[in-house]
Amino acid sequence: MSRVHIYGAALLLTVLLAATSQAAVVRTFPPFERLLENPNARVAITPRADEDNYRLPNDTIPSHYAIELTTNVHNNGETKFTGIVTITLDVVTETNKIVIHARQLENFTASITRSTGGDSITVKPTYDNTDGREFLVLSFEDETFTLPADSTWLLTINYEGNLRTDNGGFYLSSYTDETGATKYLATTQFESTDARHAFPCYDEPSKRANFTITIKHDPTYNAISNMPIDEEKTTSGVTVFQTTVNMPSYLVAFIVSEFVYTEGELNGLPQRVFSRKGTEHEQEFALTNGMLVEKRLSDYFGVPFALPKLDQAGIPDFAAGAMENWGLATYREEYLLYNTENSTINTQTNIATVEAHEDAHMWFGDLVAIEWWSYLWLKEGFATLFENLAVDLAYPEWDIFQTFHAGSYQSALIYDASPNARPMTYFVQKPAEIALLYDSVSYAKAGSVLDMWRHALTNTVFQRGLHNYLTFNQYKAANESHLFDAIALAAREENHAVPALIVDMLASWTNQGGVPLLTVERNYNDGTFTIKQEAYTNDKDYESSKLWYIPFNFAIQSNPDFRNTEATHYLVKEAEISVNETGLTAADWLILNKQSTGYYRINYDSENWRLITEGLINRPHKISPRNRAQLISDLYRFATSGRVPHATLLNLLTYLPNEDQYAPWSAANTVITLFNRYLSGDSEYKNFQFFVRELVNQQFDKFGVNDLKGEQHLVKYTRNVLISIACLGGLESCLTDTTAKLQALVDDGTAIEPNLQSQVYCNGLKKASDDVFDFVYNKLMDSNDQAERRLLISALGCAGDANQLKKFVSSSIDESNGLRTQERYTLLSPTYSRGEVGLLTSIEFLLENWEKYGSLNAGFGGVNPLHSDIVSMSAYVVNDNQKEKLQELVDTVKGSEYVSDTLQASVDANVNANTEWLTENREPLMTWVSSYRAGSAALSTSIFALVLCLFTAKLL
Repeated sequence: MSRVHIYGAALLLTVLLAATSQAAVVRTFPPFERLLENPNARVAITPRADEDNYRLPNDTIPSHYAIELTTNVHNNGETKFTGIVTITLDVVTETNKIVIHARQLENFTASITRSTGGDSITVKPTYDNTDGREFLVLSFEDETFTLPADSTWLLTINYEGNLRTDNGGFYLSSYTDETGATKYLATTQFESTDARHAFPCYDEPSKRANFTITIKHDPTYNAISNMPIDEEKTTSGVTVFQTTVNMPSYLVAFIVSEFVYTEGELNGLPQRVFSRKGTEHEQEFALTNGMLVEKRLSDYFGVPFALPKLDQAGIPDFAAGAMENWGLATYREEYLLYNTENSTINTQTNIATVEAHEDAHMWFGDLVAIEWWSYLWLKEGFATLFENLAVDLAYPEWDIFQTFHAGSYQSALIYDASPNARPMTYFVQKPAEIALLYDSVSYAKAGSVLDMWRHALTNTVFQRGLHNYLTFNQYKAANESHLFDAIALAAREENHAVPALIVDMLASWTNQGGVPLLTVERNYNDGTFTIKQEAYTNDKDYESSKLWYIPFNFAIQSNPDFRNTEATHYLVKEAEISVNETGLTAADWLILNKQSTGYYRINYDSENWRLITEGLINRPHKISPRNRAQLISDLYRFATSGRVPHATLLNLLTYLPNEDQYAPWSAANTVITLFNRYLSGDSEYKNFQFFVRELVNQQFDKFGVNDLKGEQHLVKYTRNVLISIACLGGLESCLTDTTAKLQALVDDGTAIEPNLQSQVYCNGLKKASDDVFDFVYNKLMDSNDQAERRLLISALGCAGDANQLKKFVSSSIDESNGLRTQERYTLLSPTYSRGEVGLLTSIEFLLENWEKYGSLNAGFGGVNPLHSDIVSMSAYVVNDNQKEKLQELVDTVKGSEYVSDTLQASVDANVNANTEWLTENREPLMTWVSSYRAGSAALSTSIFALVLCLFTAKLL
């Protein structure tokens, strides 16, 4: 299942300034420096449950489900549905009851018969939801009756339910068609524990079975599911599907709608893209991309796609980013529909990567399931890796791993800096605990760690290992040991030497949380260097005994070859090693971790930092772009945690006028944006802005504000980053050009190039008139393009006028407007994250409307938006006035049903962290930039004087 994916500078900015309510964790870095990966993962994990209480007993196991559902969703969105499920089950050990899962279902009647025939036996269904167990216990009136071991039975259950409205389980969705009429559909989202809402079942990932699904619906609607339609059994209004392969319950899917589709076929595999009528012309890219990505994946794994067809469907209301239902993946519309005239490069990239993510799941998670949710990373980490690798194989010219480095990789490093960071493999039981695993660790960190080993062990070994894993475990459930064994076998098969057992090497990364810090000390006399490892946290004084098996390699100035990323050395779970025979001279820079594929941070001695900075200023192209990005990112963390002087970072940034690649500018954008967040109200803020303008002016002038056809993919990304930084720095040409583009749209209807809309809207709205603001606001309300709507929501939060922002945030609770359910709780974040006016406006809005806002539907698994937004707001509080206003809001809502008891503690932790940051970092930063500006002014004066002297001498 995909989280909400965010690529590109403008969106990355929004996410970088988001906060989580895990703020009570001790840290030095303020919370808005952490990326929020999963909007549902906002509360601390509750105490672990007793295993016997929250897992199904293993005395019976399913082998087949025959499911028959009846829905009248066509009838003005009627929510009631009825179902009959017949489960073929095998008895493993003698038992006098059957225990399965059910959620929000009712009016059960049940009976059981032996598979070999005989009389039907009535069973008593009893619902046991003690502590949220959601057990449907089926027992016999004759208490002495038992099901003997090694017998097979058919359990039939009749039941009723209602389509949910929170985008979970079997749920109701709607949209407005081209005529303005409201259309309804019934669709599903079962991961991780919501299949039990559509039919009683063994709702655990390892309990695989075959499914035969029948949907009864109005003849004017169509039904689709995991498998093709069984044409012989299907009649008007009754759609019967072919029986599935053996699969987990959470991967079952069905949609009853009036959707239309486009179809294609590649290498004998039919593929279709479904969406609402009127969007057929936007299906082409997803269809073409899907066929290409599936081909690249099946070729890479050496394992063909297992089903006879593959469908992708865009759902108008969809809480997750996408879902890997086997044979019928579902998506937010913005991650599936691409308009060649209006969609952005960001939308195209999102569609390609999200579709690749879900397609990768067809092998990792579907073909090979996970034994339990504790191993969630075992499918989500691979999907995160292959959302990039598959796209790189399909579109190598995109250089997609620069966006991976700027997004998932950086996210993981930031999240993992907490001393309480959880390991990748993590024990959970309850549904609420499971939901919290959908975080940066399961996705971004796991993907980054897997990519590290792909490079360290070589792609050849890694690829063969995955082939082994998939073929040995297909149609089964696996744990991490199965993966480790498969890769170890591949290393032997390829005669690839490793310094320790693969299981020990990889387990050191999956069974403990955190990220390593490598500290490099050079001996400039003999060319050797030592490396020490320790756990990195934002507190430089934190001590830990954690050690990892760390692969690494290095490049030097006299041999700047970053191409071969295979590990040449290892720290074999040891605290320190020495590296000899390096070829280093005292004048060479040394850079570890070619292409920044290893998952760790690296600090160097001061002289090597000086040499690296000098190398970047003189010949930046000699160092890999991903390494250039990581040098910036690491130095920011080291400077603001007291490990290196701030001057080290700021001096290195002075190379940026010669930088033209996306990943380094994205890293610089993060640093500049964070500094700006703290310093924008400072009395010497103008000196900071001067420094920013000096960094960005040259490249902004080169890239400009006009989108050009035929540009390399990442050029468009880089341009947007440069516009963001240039306008933030107050570069007059940036502010003038972006404002002019927006005004031309309002006055003359001159279209803004799609790829520039985010930057133009945001910067143009900062000082916009009410007419311009209303134009953009109405454009949001009238748009049917979900990607455009998301862009406009983000941009409207940039407005600098309090009354305009009040209108914007107030629309979140106005049920009469055109906002969708999942959009209503997304309006505050882009408002309070953009500056003091937006922050105070958001607080005042909640003071007046906190009950209405708290009543918004947060979506399945979601934390109440009132609680999460207040905690997130606290991450932006940097002065006493803001603190006082926020505390008034906390005091108002404290103790209500909408917020948890941890609200005050979370808010205090965030505010205190911000105060501490300013205490530690404000003075050295402002002193340096002030000196920089003074030095620039003095230099300009000297140059002018020199020119004047020369001119005078010439006249004489």
